[in-house]
Amino acid sequence: MKKLLSLLLLSCCVTALSAQTDFYAKTKDAERWVNKKFRKLSKDQRIAQLMIIRAHSNLGEAHVKEVTELIKKYNVGGLCFFQGGPVRQAVLTNYYQSIAKTPLMIAIDGEWGLGMRLDSVINFPRQLMMGAVPDAQLIYQFGKAVGEQCKRIGIQVNYAPDVDINNNPMNPVINDRSFGEDKYKVALYGVEYMRGMQDVGVMATAKHFPGHGDVAVDSHKDLPVINKSMAQLNELELYPFRELIKAGVGSMMIAHLYIPAIDTTTNLATSLSYKNVTELLRNELGYKGISFTDALEMQGVAKFFPKGDASVMSLIAGNDMLCLPGDIPGSITKVREAIKAGKLSWDDINARVKKVLLAKYHLGLNKVQTIDTANITADLNAQTDKIRRLVAANAMTLLARSNSNALPLKAKKVAFVGIGINKTNAFAARVQKDFGADVFLVDSSTTGEDLLRKLSAYDMIVTGLHNFSRRPANTYGLNEKTRAILNKLQQQNNITFVFGNPYAIKYINQPTNLVACYEDDDITQEAAADLLQGKTEPKGKLPVTVSEQFPFGSGIMYNSYFPLVKPETVGLNSTLLNKIDVIAADGIEKGGAPGCVVLVAKDGKLVYNKAFGYTSTDKQVPMTTDMVFDLASVTKISATTVAIMKLYEENRVDLNKTIGDYLPWTRGTDKAPIKLIEILLHQAGLTPFIPFYREVIDTATGKALPAYFTQTKDAGHQYRVAEGLYLRNDWQDSIYQRILRSKVTGAGKYVYSDNDFIFLGKIVEAVSGKPLNQYVHDVFYQPLHMTSTTFKPREIMPLQNIVPTENESTHFRLQLIHGDVHDEGAAMFGGVAGHAGLFSNAYDLAQLYQMLLNGGELNGVRILQKSTVDKFTAYSSDISRRGIGFDKPEKDNATRKEPYPSASVSPQTFGHTGFTGTCVWVDPKYNLVYIFLSNRVNPTRNNTKFGQLGMRPNIQEAIYQSIIK
Repeated sequence: MKKLLSLLLLSCCVTALSAQTDFYAKTKDAERWVNKKFRKLSKDQRIAQLMIIRAHSNLGEAHVKEVTELIKKYNVGGLCFFQGGPVRQAVLTNYYQSIAKTPLMIAIDGEWGLGMRLDSVINFPRQLMMGAVPDAQLIYQFGKAVGEQCKRIGIQVNYAPDVDINNNPMNPVINDRSFGEDKYKVALYGVEYMRGMQDVGVMATAKHFPGHGDVAVDSHKDLPVINKSMAQLNELELYPFRELIKAGVGSMMIAHLYIPAIDTTTNLATSLSYKNVTELLRNELGYKGISFTDALEMQGVAKFFPKGDASVMSLIAGNDMLCLPGDIPGSITKVREAIKAGKLSWDDINARVKKVLLAKYHLGLNKVQTIDTANITADLNAQTDKIRRLVAANAMTLLARSNSNALPLKAKKVAFVGIGINKTNAFAARVQKDFGADVFLVDSSTTGEDLLRKLSAYDMIVTGLHNFSRRPANTYGLNEKTRAILNKLQQQNNITFVFGNPYAIKYINQPTNLVACYEDDDITQEAAADLLQGKTEPKGKLPVTVSEQFPFGSGIMYNSYFPLVKPETVGLNSTLLNKIDVIAADGIEKGGAPGCVVLVAKDGKLVYNKAFGYTSTDKQVPMTTDMVFDLASVTKISATTVAIMKLYEENRVDLNKTIGDYLPWTRGTDKAPIKLIEILLHQAGLTPFIPFYREVIDTATGKALPAYFTQTKDAGHQYRVAEGLYLRNDWQDSIYQRILRSKVTGAGKYVYSDNDFIFLGKIVEAVSGKPLNQYVHDVFYQPLHMTSTTFKPREIMPLQNIVPTENESTHFRLQLIHGDVHDEGAAMFGGVAGHAGLFSNAYDLAQLYQMLLNGGELNGVRILQKSTVDKFTAYSSDISRRGIGFDKPEKDNATRKEPYPSASVSPQTFGHTGFTGTCVWVDPKYNLVYIFLSNRVNPTRNNTKFGQLGMRPNIQEAIYQSIIK
């Protein structure tokens, strides 16, 4: 059985890794091919192997002849394609590869897909729009789609993602090419873009090292200067590059920047700086992959150094490949002169050539495939619109909403005002069709007074701002007259949709209802119309700061079917309800927790959702209602129990069947005969808790033993436990063995046990055929628009959105636990387990429980049958207070000295409490949902004040006292 378990676990890991490519793995076959190709290269050809030259498919015969001669005469290392057409590029690639003595590395600069270079190919959104979406897994899908585009047309390297942090709104060259101004989001989304491409075998390129975001000069035109200290660069600009290096990015592109903190040599670009490329990137950050220069024809370099000199200096700096060096023969001559002068050596050149050849082998160039041109354009566009629709729907960012009738739109007489368009576009047509709107288009002859006079008869004005410049120069092309009209409209019953670069929003004064849309194509306009109609809900967050009113992270997250209302509208007294503020503030002041979020919903409406305190005791980061918490044991009901409920009502799970019926690997043990109903009621007699981690640490120091862990993820260590700590794959088998061998004592008695739910989680996976995290996402969280509710939150959201838990400084992980599950056992399962591992913000979690309170339905989406909800949430044990999976009030609550969870809850109440300082309670009698989220274990779990102060029950009791009798 042990061997079988190991094989099952390892096969999962192999499957997960099968698509990933190690571009520098020195296998016997790879080295044999590299050596064979290397021996055939002359000395000039070795130098040329380190050069990428420009190629177009739209410049005619003279250009093709020039490229052909460079390939035949010098055997250059590769081509970077720019403008042209799909079929023409494929035909040329086939031709160029056929005449190359050594296979060419084909590259493209396609940050938002091949549409930015090839006609007939549809553009993906720019990175700034993707920076607004809440789920990084969508960025992975985008990266994979771009990678598949590249594969289809014979491209091995895409010079993407751009992981510059755009913290300068006036940046003339990066701007909306960046994921935003937050280093965590830029790093996370950059990693996911990279993974998507590299999982299909296309090499990603992190650019522009060491960070091009904070510039006011375009390096295509001059050399930008960044006057920051090394400490500042380490804190901000370098962070995404470090994260992509850890994640295994295939290549790096070096920027043309002048950064005195790195190198004070006058006018020396970072691309030519030994201190930047070798000392910083190679030695300090430990990067071993290929480094490309940015294009050496750009004026950031070419203005100060002739072409050949720049090539030599780039190689001396430590770069592997020279992008667009221009004068190929001149560069080769200069390199040979540098070798003769001792500035470079043939050993240096040879090592880099072999690295490039090794990468070519793993990119499939050991067997060059002819590109089939049939249906190539359709194939390149196959996934584009699907991704664009997903991005558009998830990026829509509601920045202001002062009129509840504006979104979704509820008005009898509607006008549409199109600014920047001279004919009806997709958005105008939808507003006209959906709401019977009259259309007004603002042109050069339009005056503000005349327009406002015409609009005075309308109940609501929908304004679309279109076709303004993406670049910050000249106020994004918005002239004074346009801005004046736009701002006068804000004084009316108006909702404005900004289609394009969100930085332009700074020119809108005090908007009343405002949506940032990021792009200005038909699909984005349709998504905006769906939002206006109420078909979708706003999910996006501003990835950059556009003004004091709208800083980074702005975005009103709400669902129209679960709105925030005044307490009195649902029978609660605001004054009494606000006693929660006093209790929370007092508890934080006295050390109960660093901070918390409290949510109350009644009658299907949100009446209270507030954040208190800070995310940690250092009081640096204020708590917000959007923040995501480790739910601890609330996972048991919010993931595992609801999953069992769904499988139960589908007749795929029988509560009277046994563990052995569903998990064959338990058969022959004393766990196999245990019925599911017994483990759901915690009456199976299983050991409450097994400290698995103690077997893999040094008991003297508390440190994790290197025999079980690595600092980086690899094929044999797939389970992330914490930062820099990955558990050996085969240790999963040992964990299950410990559970199987643990004693069963007191069967039929109530013994609360994590192991009960570890088994249940595995049963969900066995029956559904999906990992637990994927199953609950697909069946519950996604249909309910619970965008923050997830296992392994680091994979889908920036770190600053996640509240840290314990500073585990004395044992096991020896670090602040931030974004990884606090429970050690769940951590050793890689962050996904039936008993712990789920994270969420309060609002999203409330939607799940509002669905249960509604009898299994929310907003017309039925997830469960009412009979199922009633069965599982009722008292179901003669010997305890438990429901099926759910916790409930003590049956003698009215007479208990310490009632649980509080004195006034009804017997119908169901929910759970979590170790990290969380709880959720639903009371059908009063139609109430109460959620309390905190990280009371920060900085230590040994916090007795939290329980002594009674923050959770006291707040719950205040809710009941606010009910208007």
